[in-house]
Amino acid sequence: MISMNNNKNNVLIEIINKNIIIIKINRSNRRNAIDKQTADDLYNIFKEFEKDDNLLIGILCGDGENFCSGADLKEISKGIESSNKILNPKESDYGPLGCTRLQLSKPVICSISGYCVAGGLELALWCDLRISTRSSIFGVFCRRWGVPLIDGGTIRLPRLIGHSRAMDLILTGREVNGDEAFQIGLVNRIVESKDDLMPLSIELAKQIISNPQQTLKSDRKSSLDQWSLNINDALFNEYQLGLKSFLNQGLNGSISFNNGLGRHGQPISKL
Repeated sequence: MISMNNNKNNVLIEIINKNIIIIKINRSNRRNAIDKQTADDLYNIFKEFEKDDNLLIGILCGDGENFCSGADLKEISKGIESSNKILNPKESDYGPLGCTRLQLSKPVICSISGYCVAGGLELALWCDLRISTRSSIFGVFCRRWGVPLIDGGTIRLPRLIGHSRAMDLILTGREVNGDEAFQIGLVNRIVESKDDLMPLSIELAKQIISNPQQTLKSDRKSSLDQWSLNINDALFNEYQLGLKSFLNQGLNGSISFNNGLGRHGQPISKL
C-alpha cells in the first residue's frame, strides 16, 4: 500500500476510497514543469502504484491553474548532467519525464487545466484517458526552442489523433484549445469550469473500476499490445488474453446474465 508519507514536495498523492490514487505535480510556480527530482518522483510513485494491488486506477493532474508545461528548460539549460535523465529505452523504463516509458497494467486518467504543452502533452498522451477544461491549451510548444519530443510524443500523438493531424501539431507547434482538442480526439471529456474537472475525473475513475477488473485489464492490454504486432499475432494475443479472462471471470458473468443480473445497467456483485 502506498503510504501518504510518500508525498514529495514536487509530487503530492491522495488516495480516495482506498482504490483511486490522485497524483499531483506540485510546481505551480513553474507551471508544473518537470525537473529531475519531479521526474524521479513520478517514476517511483507510478512504480509503487503498479505494485499496489489495492489501487486500481490513477488520476494525474497539476497543482494550481496548469497541468504541465513540459520539461524544466531552465534546468536543462544548465547541462544534461543536472537535468532529466535521457536513457536508452532499450536499457531502461525511465523516461526523461520519469514515468512516460512505464507500461502499466492499470489505467490512468489525465485531468487537465491550463497549459498542457510540450512534455506536458507527452505526459497526457501516456495516460489512457484525458479530461480537460474548455479553456485548456495544448501544443508542441517545445518546437520553437528546438527541443524534441522524446517522451513518446511522436509515437502516441499520431496513434491517438491520426498521422495528418499529429503532423500539423508537431511541425507547426501551434496552440490547440480545448474545443479543438475534443473535436480531434485528443481529449475524451471536456468541462466548462476547473471546479468540475476533478469531480468528473473521480466519477469516471469510479465508473471504470466498477467493471470486472480482470477482463477490463485484459482487453486494455490487448489494445495496447496490438500496435507492435501484425494482424495475425494481434488476434492470437487477443485470443490468449481473452480466453484466460473469460474462464476466470467472463463465464461467471455469462451465468449472472442468464440469471437476470446486471440488466438495464444495474451493477452486479463481484464475479
